[in-house]
Amino acid sequence: MKVFTKCFVVLCVLAICSFVLPTASAGELNKKTVVTFSAPVEVPGVGAQVLPAGTYVFKIMDSLTDRHIVQIFNADESHLYTTILAIPNYRLQSTDKTVITFKERAQGEPEAIRAWFYPGNQSGEEFVYPKAKALELAKIANEPVLATPAPIADVEALKTAPIEAVNPSGEPVPVGTVVQAPPVQIAKLETLPQTASNLPLLFCVGLLSLGVAALITKHSV
Repeated sequence: MKVFTKCFVVLCVLAICSFVLPTASAGELNKKTVVTFSAPVEVPGVGAQVLPAGTYVFKIMDSLTDRHIVQIFNADESHLYTTILAIPNYRLQSTDKTVITFKERAQGEPEAIRAWFYPGNQSGEEFVYPKAKALELAKIANEPVLATPAPIADVEALKTAPIEAVNPSGEPVPVGTVVQAPPVQIAKLETLPQTASNLPLLFCVGLLSLGVAALITKHSV
């Protein structure tokens, strides 16, 4: 009877632990996405350039509090083209497919990538351009564009680079005129699981299980 009781308690603890511990695949963490462009596309960041038509892999390298760092690779991920500073942008409706949006450009020029939304997510990545390029895009599209005052030379600088938005006349405007923040309650739900630890919960579950085992053992004697 005692052996059965102890086995039962162990199985209960394992079942509870498997339930409370979060699981996430690598793809969910870095939002790896394969994208195929049918025409050349301009991308900002460290290694800013015009990518020819073809297949590319998008990944999030780092998710900071108020900014994300996105990398674009070739199809087999053997070559990194650019590393881009981005700000989370919210949309009301998510889709089950990848969504890439572009900035309007002058006729004959390649489209400039604007944002990337991962399937099923309401929060996406709004890309930041060097100020000179951001002003050019703002004038053509007649709307504010996210900008960083100076070209970024290395990836580490992306983590602390100042970010602003510029309107078509070149004046700085609030970043909120370009990106939309999620509702407060959604932000809390998304943030807490990333920062909170499961250790206190597991500790309490363990103590509770030991108490139950002790009671069962006492009554079974």
